[in-house]
Amino acid sequence: MLNALEVITTVVVGVMVGVEFSVAFVMNRILNALPEDSAQLGHAHGGRMLGAVMPVWYIGSLVLAGVWAAAGWQNHGTGLVVTAGALLILSVVMSVLLLVPINNRNKTWTPDNRPADWKQQLNRWERFHYVRLAVILAAFALLVTALT
Repeated sequence: MLNALEVITTVVVGVMVGVEFSVAFVMNRILNALPEDSAQLGHAHGGRMLGAVMPVWYIGSLVLAGVWAAAGWQNHGTGLVVTAGALLILSVVMSVLLLVPINNRNKTWTPDNRPADWKQQLNRWERFHYVRLAVILAAFALLVTALT
């Protein structure tokens, strides 16, 4: 049963990393290349869609890592899982304090009501997102290493 939990946790976190990687290096580049109104509308729509899904994914990943650490406490690699869990906690804290406030504003913007500094706010979100991506990528690497 523990083996299944390890694999499920690693896959869930790995797919989350893949989605966030795609946002950072594919979707944002596509959206930013669109004309101004289309770019802003695309970012707002993406913020609404992913803003609804990602909190469950982040918290679910953290819970799975916590259950893995608790269930496998006596096994080798538990320290790696605990460290990965700490990184996932950091990613949730970063999300709540840094990224979600910007996303909550962004998802309500339209070409008629967006602030003058909307591009700067999205650039700040992207910078925070790159850091968060590095954090969850490190957590994923630790989980993969704990499997061996």
